Amino acid sequence: MSPVHLFKAALLSSALALSGAALAMPDFSFNTDDLPEDGRVVLYLAAGGELSALGIGLDAATGGRVSNAIEVTGFSGELGETLTLPAVAPFREVVVIGAGEDELEARDIHDLGGFAAMAADDDEGLTIIVDGLEAAVDDIGAHLALGYALGDYSFTTYKTVDEIVEDGEVTVVGSSRSDHRRFDNDLVHLAEGITLARNLGSEPGNTLWPQRFVEHVTSAFEDVDDVTLSVLDADAIRERGMGALMGVGQGSIHDPRLLVIEYRGADDEEAPVALVGKGITFDTGGISLKPNENMWYMKSDLSGAAAVAGAVLAAAKRGEDINVVGLMPLAENMPSQDAIRPGDVLTSMSGRTVEIMSTDAEGRLLLLDAVHYAQVEHQPRLLLNIATLTGSAARATGDEYAAVITRDMTFSLEMMEVGEAAGEDVWPLPLHPNHFTQIESPIADIKNTGGTPGASIGAAVVGTFIAEDLPWVHLDIAGVDWRDEATPTAPVGHAGWGVRFMDTLLRREAD
Repeated sequence: MSPVHLFKAALLSSALALSGAALAMPDFSFNTDDLPEDGRVVLYLAAGGELSALGIGLDAATGGRVSNAIEVTGFSGELGETLTLPAVAPFREVVVIGAGEDELEARDIHDLGGFAAMAADDDEGLTIIVDGLEAAVDDIGAHLALGYALGDYSFTTYKTVDEIVEDGEVTVVGSSRSDHRRFDNDLVHLAEGITLARNLGSEPGNTLWPQRFVEHVTSAFEDVDDVTLSVLDADAIRERGMGALMGVGQGSIHDPRLLVIEYRGADDEEAPVALVGKGITFDTGGISLKPNENMWYMKSDLSGAAAVAGAVLAAAKRGEDINVVGLMPLAENMPSQDAIRPGDVLTSMSGRTVEIMSTDAEGRLLLLDAVHYAQVEHQPRLLLNIATLTGSAARATGDEYAAVITRDMTFSLEMMEVGEAAGEDVWPLPLHPNHFTQIESPIADIKNTGGTPGASIGAAVVGTFIAEDLPWVHLDIAGVDWRDEATPTAPVGHAGWGVRFMDTLLRREAD
């Protein structure tokens, strides 16, 4: 048996291209009440509201030109409305952003930070004035900085320009010392986790395969306390009997891996929360080859695994009082003389057999071995799996919601509350006994696809391998992991979707 490789994150860090600047973001400082004398400034104004105390001071410094422009332009203050005033002496630019008329939730504050990043990004520095904002959360300045960091993200690893210009310092004025503590001890780590997920999902397939994914993630966990990383290589995967995971990856020159990250932030006897993410580093569809149009998107078919890595990183770096195990089954789905075929039968780690009806329904094969491994090796109290699993989910819920499937509607509604709080919304899809009937095979225990709706069928395949008494959440993020149009907190490209959702869930489970 090939041994499970146990190692600390530092061992592979020197081998990586995606390091250092990979998790870079602006430097933030938090200042109570010192207005700048020049430069670029962002000011928030509620709908129908008046300038805040610091806003009045800013307006006075411009000789009233800011308030005059607000009046003349009919600025309404609707959430996200932006009024840009260049060359308002003594400032290079003043940007007024609407804060809406309702009390702000955390996700609204994040959006306001993202609007600032979109409107006033500046390599020479920026001042954001936050006094006067009314919110249902504490530490508004810290949440605003998180939103700015998310909205400011860009993936520039393969740009050939001589020098990538880095952002100047972002100063949050009207904030408090608690904002500084909350950001530095907590929210900056959430931003780092999302950035890690976005970086992984943005890498091209020719630079990221299963072992390289392992190396990138390992580097990110360097010097993080209470974390153990382990990797099952191809020999260990075979020895464990993971025929489904091995089968998906056997058509590629890059062998599959199972990356496991254990974070122990609570008592040893406390059962962990298991997070399992699909990690197809590139998906051609295998023998069931996809059409060429938009196949390039399939470099991000590892979005579930990337999100799991980011969520565990955030929890571990802030020292969350919880035990978490993140499992990332990794494979490249390629057509070759060694690839599995439609009609083949694979034997999973559980002993159950799976008839392959389509080699392009491969993500559930990775998951079914990984969720069984999670239950056998870690005995979790809650299991969540996340994957870019089906086009069916994307068609059903669009790009506003991820699909969530659980065994009962009450639990699904709880997950909707988690999504609302996280700023990553989910919408329930059904899981009916008939969906399990539709995947019965005449020659094996189950088929890997068959019947409709596809999202529910995919969940049924995975659910077959999860104990009925184990709380289980299935997230299909095929419609939300990639943005063709920017949102305030997600530029065009890979969104890192799921890190905030799982982060919020872990916070609730810790409480």
